Amino acid sequence: MPSGVEVAKAAIDDFKKIQKYMFLAKEEGAAKTYAELKEEYLSLKAILQVCGVNLTDIDRIKE
Repeated sequence: MPSGVEVAKAAIDDFKKIQKYMFLAKEEGAAKTYAELKEEYLSLKAILQVCGVNLTDIDRIKE
């Protein structure tokens, strides 16, 4: 069973990866892909906030 720190690290890694893909999708004009990625982004963001992770430095999406 993974520890809380391991779960938080995995979520942070996924959060950063999703943001990278969101930037690429926006750059390419892939609106549907961006919308799907945004759903995942919002879910991960909520999980990280519940875990008490400070997103100030890692959240690059400013919407």
